[in-house]
Amino acid sequence: MDAKHTYVAIMAGGIGSRFWPGSRVARPKQFLDILGVGKSLLRLTFERFLKLCPAENIFIVTNGMYKDLVKEHLPELSDNQILCEPSRNNTGPCVAYTAFKLYNLDPAANFIVAPSDHIILKEAVFVAQLERALAFTMAEDALCTLGIQPTRPDTGYGYINFNEAETRAGIHKVIEFKEKPDEATAQTYVDSGAYLWNAGIFIWKAANVLAAFEQHAQEIHTILAKGAPDYNTEREQAFIDEAYPTTPSISVDYAIMENAQNIYTIPADIGWSDLGTWASLHEESAKDKQGNVTNGNTIMAIDTTNSLIRVPQDKLVVIKDLENYMVIDEGDVLLIYPKDKEQEIKGITKVIAEKIGKDFL
Repeated sequence: MDAKHTYVAIMAGGIGSRFWPGSRVARPKQFLDILGVGKSLLRLTFERFLKLCPAENIFIVTNGMYKDLVKEHLPELSDNQILCEPSRNNTGPCVAYTAFKLYNLDPAANFIVAPSDHIILKEAVFVAQLERALAFTMAEDALCTLGIQPTRPDTGYGYINFNEAETRAGIHKVIEFKEKPDEATAQTYVDSGAYLWNAGIFIWKAANVLAAFEQHAQEIHTILAKGAPDYNTEREQAFIDEAYPTTPSISVDYAIMENAQNIYTIPADIGWSDLGTWASLHEESAKDKQGNVTNGNTIMAIDTTNSLIRVPQDKLVVIKDLENYMVIDEGDVLLIYPKDKEQEIKGITKVIAEKIGKDFL
């Protein structure tokens, strides 16, 4: 691994609607201390990657409305390290924009793309696997992804089918990507041992991923290539503000990973959670004897089990006879909801927007 040419792009532009009412449009979950450790998820992610490269090689890709929040949480960064998208066009254009910018900065740039809001419990293993991936992508014309060893037949993740027999120092050729399966299919994936969860963590040289965009997502490449003279100058934002909204809205998985032939994966057991929902936070957090996870100074949970209770620190809260519930008190919004029905929350926020307005979102 050549640290001089190693870069990291952290994607931090999402709204995190499944974490409502904690996550709001004005301050999404990546800017919150969700884990109760005194640091936001974005800050934790940033510090994790400092083990791979210096702060000046870490870039944040976010929506323009969050630029000041990024600077608040990561004061080490210069303005040029914060890529501000003017529109939400999914991860395809986001990755292409980053690749063009890094290639302009360093034609030998070899970079990691990762979300800002994941939990990694085994950080030393995570860093070691990424070092292996970076060495591989620096030497080869390869697009690599970190695949997560599945621990259950989860229907909420996409899967990576890899060739167990074809391996180069633990790096496997990818056969194909699979969309989120039903439970029976997910069980067959787990039982086979030839499938990994797709965590959205990618490793590649800027030049190689740009070649993949040119071949498989030509419209995105054509639009953003026009900004080549402007990247890393004072003209960059004006170009992006005009050009970026005209790119197709498509994920990098659909645009590149499901089409390219030079895809590889590293199976990784890194204590990973995408922390996508309140239930996943409950699952990953330390629990009391009743299986409750509480965040608040004065909580009396009587005959209450397997629940997540998150309330203001200065508030006395008394709860009785709840089982498998979420209680999320954000001051202006109180959510009390069955934990096993949390998939409905995203839809509820849409109803609130229509009937009540966006003040509480």
